[in-house]
Amino acid sequence: MKYNPLGKTGLNVSRLSFGASALGGVYGPADEAEGIRAVHTALDLGINYFDVAPAYGGTVAESVLGQALQGIPRDRYYLSTKVGKYTQPGGYGDDKLDYSRARLRASLEESSRRLGTDYFDIIHLHDFEYQRRQHTEWALSEGVETLLELKQEGRIGNVSYGIYPIDLWHRIFNTLPADAALVHNHYTLQDTRALELLPAAKVKGIGIINGSPFGSGLLSGREAPTWHPATAGERGLFRQAAALCEQRGTHISKLALQFSSQNRDFPTTLFSSTRSESVRRNVAWCEEPYDPALLAEVQRILGPVMNKQWDYDAGVDRLKSDSGPASSPIAAGSP
Repeated sequence: MKYNPLGKTGLNVSRLSFGASALGGVYGPADEAEGIRAVHTALDLGINYFDVAPAYGGTVAESVLGQALQGIPRDRYYLSTKVGKYTQPGGYGDDKLDYSRARLRASLEESSRRLGTDYFDIIHLHDFEYQRRQHTEWALSEGVETLLELKQEGRIGNVSYGIYPIDLWHRIFNTLPADAALVHNHYTLQDTRALELLPAAKVKGIGIINGSPFGSGLLSGREAPTWHPATAGERGLFRQAAALCEQRGTHISKLALQFSSQNRDFPTTLFSSTRSESVRRNVAWCEEPYDPALLAEVQRILGPVMNKQWDYDAGVDRLKSDSGPASSPIAAGSP
């Protein structure tokens, strides 16, 4: 496993990092014992950065990750969680967004108990663009102030954000304090807008964590989750791209992981899995070169949706109207 400095954080992170969202059952039923084995496999293969959030599975992901890390020396891994977004177990669309000082501090204490640690290397301010951005300014004022206080107190090492919209990322990189940034779905086969952030990141020493190499499921080779806002026609384009990869003797998820993880400008690429065999596969894949001609063909097929800004709120609204509450979507850290 190769390691890279994560901006000015002082963390030397593994090329691949482990997102624990899937441990919360976000992408379907998750076997707890196998999920714990997946975490241990990641550690054995040299992965040293783990990310989670209380919103993933309504605290289930944090609890399972905490069990997996129990007894592991704390100096073997870096750990981050998120604050500001909270989901009830099994709930979807009823997420509570709260960026008050009192709630963020309480959230950190709750996560500490579930994860068995009193220190987090990074804390991400989570998903404040959701619910039509009605909480964005609250998050970027009181929320940011609270994280800076926690850093000053030594409870956390680094202040970060975990959101999706590229315009908000530009605002953060240009005007707000940031040590790191969990940028998801913006350096994939279908979206490369994270490249726009590199100049400011280099000037300010912001470490970019490249999340969601599998495009929140669109590039997994399986049907994307029902909560994803992609239309039937758009999903068809991803199926065409997957079929082309199969014709060429490979899998679209392999190409997706290789493409996302092999750009040296991004210190680490965060994937999520509940299976130890998938962890081994991803680590092996990231070391193999990909076929640039196949990449060009896949991106040609995906041309109509290249760099498309997905409206995740619309996906929430559609699923709620179709079927009522279901499993919660995630953003950062999703496969």
